[in-house]
Amino acid sequence: MSTVAPGASPEQYVQQKAAGSGSSFYYAFLFLPPRRRAAITAFYAFCREVDDVVDEVSDPAVAATKLAWWRKEVGEAYAGRPSHPVTRALMPLAAEFDIRAAHLLAVVEGCETDLTQTRFLDYPALQRYCHLVAGVVGEVAANIFGRTQDTTVQYAHRLGLAMQLTNIIRDVGDDARRGRIYLPLAELQRFDVKAHELLRREAPWGYSERFTVLMRFQAERAHATFDEALALLPEADRVAQKPGLMMANIYRTLLREIESGGFAVLHQRIALTPLRKLWIATRTHLRGR
Repeated sequence: MSTVAPGASPEQYVQQKAAGSGSSFYYAFLFLPPRRRAAITAFYAFCREVDDVVDEVSDPAVAATKLAWWRKEVGEAYAGRPSHPVTRALMPLAAEFDIRAAHLLAVVEGCETDLTQTRFLDYPALQRYCHLVAGVVGEVAANIFGRTQDTTVQYAHRLGLAMQLTNIIRDVGDDARRGRIYLPLAELQRFDVKAHELLRREAPWGYSERFTVLMRFQAERAHATFDEALALLPEADRVAQKPGLMMANIYRTLLREIESGGFAVLHQRIALTPLRKLWIATRTHLRGR
């Protein structure tokens, strides 16, 4: 959980919220011009606030009440009455970068899904969830970075999906600790991996050849989704969308790290160091891909 200094201005609040999360997204923001950086930082801080409700509030009823408050706050903010530091930082930039109330409400809806649903029957069901928590986020980010082509929105949604699939692979153990399994149940059945094996989160029960084959399948799909996303990015928007490419390269490096480590994700959370993320972002900035 990120800490924010007391008495911080809305702009300071969202900056501290974004930086304190340690997210890969933060390193891509550093290369943006000031107004675009301010917009993506405020939007990302909103996403973190809402996501933290689900991850950090243990009582589902309390979490549901907090998410209902955020729904109301979005309505108030777009009516000109923002009260939270995040919405106060975001509203002056929303119209300029086409950040709509529907975008924010989709993020809230995705987090509400986390409260009420701990399993996904099949991949299409998982994709619907990913659309809310990642595809919409990708669309808003693409608008903020700057786009001239409609195809860029399709690219952003596909890239959001690829990154969310990577998150799901990385967080199998963390999610199991909370009683959640995002890997589609139909695929667990296909590879003969039992839910209780994942929920135990320890050797030798969780790790098996069956688990490795299942995870290899997940990783191959994530890689294919990254490839599909990059193929959709129009050349005309490639320079503007460089921050998204930075995030793609950071996430793909993480995915390869997980693969090379044999998918040891049940008992630990594999991560890249901040320095490595910054290096990948800088290299992408210089190379443009």
